[in-house]
Amino acid sequence: MAKTKATAAPYLCGECGWETGKWLGQCGECQAWGTVVERSVPKSRIHAGPVTERALPIGEIPIEDSQARSSGVPELDRVLGGGLVPGAAILLAGEPGVGKSTLLLEVAAQTAKAGHRTLYLTGEESAAQVRLRADRTGGIQDELYLAAETDLGAVLGHVEQVKPTLLVIDSIQTISAADLDGVPGGVTQVKEVAAALIRMAKLRNITLVLVGHVTKDGSIAGPRVLEHLVDVVLHFEGERSSRLRMVRAMKNRFGPVDEVGCFDLSSEGIVAITDPTGLFLDSRQGPVPGTCVAVAMEGRRPLLSEVQALVTHSAAERPRRTTSGVDSSRVAVILAVLQQHAGVRLHSHDVFVSTVGGARLTEPSSDLAIALAIVSAWRGKPLGRQVVAVGEMGLSGELRRVRDLDLRLAEASRMGFRSAAVPSATTEGAGTSRLMDGLRVVEVDTIARTLDLLGLTEEEAPQPRAESYGTRHYSGPVAVPGSVGTKSVGPAGPTP
Repeated sequence: MAKTKATAAPYLCGECGWETGKWLGQCGECQAWGTVVERSVPKSRIHAGPVTERALPIGEIPIEDSQARSSGVPELDRVLGGGLVPGAAILLAGEPGVGKSTLLLEVAAQTAKAGHRTLYLTGEESAAQVRLRADRTGGIQDELYLAAETDLGAVLGHVEQVKPTLLVIDSIQTISAADLDGVPGGVTQVKEVAAALIRMAKLRNITLVLVGHVTKDGSIAGPRVLEHLVDVVLHFEGERSSRLRMVRAMKNRFGPVDEVGCFDLSSEGIVAITDPTGLFLDSRQGPVPGTCVAVAMEGRRPLLSEVQALVTHSAAERPRRTTSGVDSSRVAVILAVLQQHAGVRLHSHDVFVSTVGGARLTEPSSDLAIALAIVSAWRGKPLGRQVVAVGEMGLSGELRRVRDLDLRLAEASRMGFRSAAVPSATTEGAGTSRLMDGLRVVEVDTIARTLDLLGLTEEEAPQPRAESYGTRHYSGPVAVPGSVGTKSVGPAGPTP
């Protein structure tokens, strides 16, 4: 019998390429909804054709036309790895109202001010609305061209007429092509429109900046192939209650992907913050219980952030654990380690942990600062205003060293801090101290040793008192591992 020729499945996923024999509302591979489309069948076999440009040895490829130029915004240049590269496609995504349009209008104005012709095409606002924002932020420049368009053909016509060096599309979800199926912002429209714009930017050596929307879970809306097509993916984030905005590089073919830029968004526009360390520190001068300063790395930049903790006795059956700016699961692990290896028993207390200024601490290097803030709040004893703590805490109570420790300590010394608690490199070096640019660095190996050196041991706990809350009664001897005899645990904590 003659073998039948295998044919490809008539349907495939627009995001991951999964194939299926029938249409489905949800992709069986990536679980995305509405991405399964019918495969277009080619009418004829493709043959070799004339090349657009002759292949050259890699050493003979000219690079003068691909040198990065400054965008006029130093913090954005830091994230991009030097500036805007001609022919590059940049995708900037962020939540609604975070300031994407304001930032790109500032970039367009600064680029036009430097003498480079810029074209700003908006599909979400009218040209008059963008002009009003430019008047408010001081972005009126002769080389800055503005138009409101939603059709891909009209966009390409504007590019032919203006011949810009920088093209800003706000946003890619509003541009559509008349000869394609689907609504604007759909998978097919976004993929084909972005591919056409990127192909045009590469051929004409134009820097292309696309504004992208995000979904409710924070990911970039549209097909995932959009992130693969562009050269740079930037995420613009910030709290609505704070003026601080941050730009993070999620993908960058021309620079590092671990950089972050800080901006101050106000009614007058957006301003780059070159030294944002002081934004996350409290302005109080006197020492306060329950506070400790951590040094986190945002890209290659060390940032000092203050951690605050509040510990109160709980009348509920299950004490509350509330966090803001830190990972709640990480705080739960720290509380368990403190109870098991340092005798800090907070099973009957409400614990609240927060950061100052809207900072977000996601690094494990903040574990030691969070633990010291919690114990300081529980004991009611301040650590002092000139103490920083850097270190990752293990499940057995040991402290582990983190990356770029010298860079973190140098930033703490520059900000005027005088003492720092850091993990020791060796077990023999635990408890030793050294001076580094006026900063006294104390090396510790365990959380229990750290509490002892800082005077936060069990001897400082308040006296116990027996109190009843509902059906629970907190009094009586409880054995503490690693100690002699028994200790009484009251509602305020363990005491000898």
